[in-house]
Amino acid sequence: MPLTGVYFIPTNPQSSTTLATLSERLRATFSQEDVIPIGRWALEHKLMRDTPGLLPQSTAQGQRPAKPRYLQLLSLSHYPTHGFIYTSEPTEKFSHRPSVSASATPGTSPTPNPASDASGRSAASPSQLAATTAETAMVMTTVPPAAYKTLFQHFTYACQPIWCHRLTLGVPNGIVYDVGDFRVRMGDVRQTFPAVRPRGTIVEIEWRGPSMVDSLAAMQSRGEKPGTGRPSEDVDSGVDLSFAGMEEADVDAEYAATASLIREFWERLGVSGAKEAILVPGLGKEVKETLGQVKSGKEGRDLLRSMEEVGNLTGFGSVSFDDDVNPTAGTDVARQYMEVLRFNR
Repeated sequence: MPLTGVYFIPTNPQSSTTLATLSERLRATFSQEDVIPIGRWALEHKLMRDTPGLLPQSTAQGQRPAKPRYLQLLSLSHYPTHGFIYTSEPTEKFSHRPSVSASATPGTSPTPNPASDASGRSAASPSQLAATTAETAMVMTTVPPAAYKTLFQHFTYACQPIWCHRLTLGVPNGIVYDVGDFRVRMGDVRQTFPAVRPRGTIVEIEWRGPSMVDSLAAMQSRGEKPGTGRPSEDVDSGVDLSFAGMEEADVDAEYAATASLIREFWERLGVSGAKEAILVPGLGKEVKETLGQVKSGKEGRDLLRSMEEVGNLTGFGSVSFDDDVNPTAGTDVARQYMEVLRFNR
């Protein structure tokens, strides 16, 4: 799984984007021999937001309004075997609460709880409210391309009272450069729904130098035993020493070190006003899960079996994950794209 960073430079509808400026500065900053155009790329991003409830909201004193929840769907041309779905986790856990206190005796009225509001629900303290408000936990999953399109139609029509389609954005014809140890994808972001207008320029900077994280992800995608280059048929015979001493802290350290390299690369271009997404929440989750499987000696048949089970559940009878040997590929960069493209709507 490549280590990347994503930058978004917004623009006004009446102004031109910074794509031409970025291309010129890329060639001016690095020698012509290092800047090699190698192809095109594209993305499509759909943003949905939950609709307000039909019942009147509680106006209990000190209770903040609920934060909006989002559902995002993303497809990337450099990950054609699956689409990405990113959604907000529930911020409240609902449970049945008895209306009468267990300590109340028959024939007496229950003593009101000063920490509860008029509806009988526990009133959260200011610190709990602040913690809940600060949380922006999101859940990532991937589905086959056919299921990705079907899911969006399902949410648009069947779930319209719950989810509202707010934005559709796309990069129809971006350009890809190889620049030394980096691969740079850049393109203009255009909004196609609810109105057609330019939104800005987006840049993905991918580190392609030596990386333990990338090697681990590549091993997973090939279904190989680490370090051998062979299919992991004898998965219980041992663990490659190159991964045996690797811990989750080492994964975090490599992400942080690579983020510094990407930021240094970006700063050399001298473009201001960009929104950055590098060390976003949830980054490296799938890599750490793979590391745990490798260290426990179960990276072969168990991993492929779990992929097959996930494909059977999410294929919706159209396309399974049989041809997608690594459904988690690209989840880190998808998180980064979705962070910068989730505008305040």
